Amino acid sequence: MIRLNNIKKSYQTGYNHLEVLKGIDLSIQDGDFVSIMGSSGSGKSTLLNILGILDEYDSGDYYLNDVLIKDLTQTDAARYRNQFIGFVFQSFNLLPFKSAWENVALPLYYQKVDRQLRKEMAIEYLANVGLADWADHLPTQLSGGQQQRVAIARSLITKPKIILADEPTGALDSKTSHEVMELFQKVNQEGITVLIVTHENDIAAMTKRIIRLRDGIIESEGLTASAVASR
Repeated sequence: MIRLNNIKKSYQTGYNHLEVLKGIDLSIQDGDFVSIMGSSGSGKSTLLNILGILDEYDSGDYYLNDVLIKDLTQTDAARYRNQFIGFVFQSFNLLPFKSAWENVALPLYYQKVDRQLRKEMAIEYLANVGLADWADHLPTQLSGGQQQRVAIARSLITKPKIILADEPTGALDSKTSHEVMELFQKVNQEGITVLIVTHENDIAAMTKRIIRLRDGIIESEGLTASAVASR
């Protein structure tokens, strides 16, 4: 599904040249459930942005579904994102003036799906995350955990092959965090590849594989105890 060969990325800030990724080699299989860990500045979010085709890399090769992702036009980048990837963020990124179902349906709006069908599909996906009864509520009327469930439903409605989640439990308490992770586990069991950036060990332990970054390189990677036990 995903293959990275010697990916490097740096930024120029004034007179300073900052190397963020220094040669990443990584393979993610279809149906994998991976957490990416590392201290601040290790390159986690930069790596996720490259995987999500939100940022370009300087050198190396990134293959998504055996297609080389490099030097894409904005139109082609958007097409690959829409075709393969769903995003979940720490801050939920919900529109405050739109109801829960309208937020979930937003990707379908850009695909020019009929409004009634958008609503029906959005409510179905809200039901899948346990929020059908909250479909007409605004984000401000929902708890943090409920808002993140709305965001997950929105990421799933286009039927992506991969979910990329950047600190999806960072703004939640521990109980709600585990409930959200159980939802990601359910999504993964349905065949969707899930990658989560997190700094929380207990959250990473709920995935199948942990990749640890340090100073722009992969320091270690391996199966979690729960993944080993399930074999």
